[in-house]
Amino acid sequence: MKEPERIEDVETLEEMLSRPARVVGDALARAPGDILILGVGGKMGPTLARMARRALDAAGDRRRVIAVSRFSRGDLRPRLDSWGIETIECDLMARGAIEDLPDALNIVYMVGRKFGSTGDEPTTWATNAFLPGAVAQRFPRARILAFSTGNVYPLTRVDSGGPREDHALGPIGEYAESCLGRERVLEFFSRENATPVAIVRLNYAIDLRYGILADVAGKVFRREAVDLAMGFVNVIWQGDANAQALRSLPLAASPPFVINVTGPEIVSIRDLARRFGERFGVEPILRGEEAETALLSDASCARSIFGPPRIGLETMIAWVADWVARGGESYGKPTHFEVRDGKF
Repeated sequence: MKEPERIEDVETLEEMLSRPARVVGDALARAPGDILILGVGGKMGPTLARMARRALDAAGDRRRVIAVSRFSRGDLRPRLDSWGIETIECDLMARGAIEDLPDALNIVYMVGRKFGSTGDEPTTWATNAFLPGAVAQRFPRARILAFSTGNVYPLTRVDSGGPREDHALGPIGEYAESCLGRERVLEFFSRENATPVAIVRLNYAIDLRYGILADVAGKVFRREAVDLAMGFVNVIWQGDANAQALRSLPLAASPPFVINVTGPEIVSIRDLARRFGERFGVEPILRGEEAETALLSDASCARSIFGPPRIGLETMIAWVADWVARGGESYGKPTHFEVRDGKF
């Protein structure tokens, strides 16, 4: 199917982000049982849940997809309900909350805390490292698909191509350290209880309403300076990230299966700013110089298993530029990709 030149509105965007290829349904068929998604209220959760539901529906599979969140966004719960996704309002940190959740054979763990970590480190550690252990104890016989981050890697030389999954870990700052804590706690319970676990190290997912491309495009469009401190990044279309994550579910293992999920290119922030400037007819304002190192990931393993992402960088740039120029909806939540000291 040929991709459109532009994405007209949020409804079309969310349909595209949640559109499952047949291979997603094939993967879910190898992971029988209901799917319980914890922390669905984040930026990726709704479209991932919808993709799972759509993939099962296409296969005539009526098992449950259950979405759990505090639902602080008032419009989210009715939208999920309208998509055929069951919803449970729950603060997972509340005493006894996890025990009250329904049993399920597949757990998608999307709970995480990043921004606001500096100054409130205890909450970040409790959310990112304590809570996963409580979930693993509650569901020892389930498959657990857990979202992690490329922040568990150290900054590496740009000419290295980025770390693969077996690279020595070296998180910078307490947010990243707590994410490694999440992985280690899940690894402990995976080994202790033979719980199959898949850990997806993601960076960075691209929607039109947020993400590194939206950050850079917005700054160029508004004639604001683009910081080059973190001069190079990896990006992947959120729909492709959703699909690769769901396809990782049947690959869960003990000890955990770990995979980097991102795009194949190492993308230059300077080049992105220049290209957005050309589309907007302005000269981008650049600040600073690129360092020799950056937060990167090598996703060659994912490409060998899943193939290349469906949406390429050129298409993402065109869609984001058009969206920003038209004043499309924004979450107003910068990624802070330029941060090099791990303080978020």
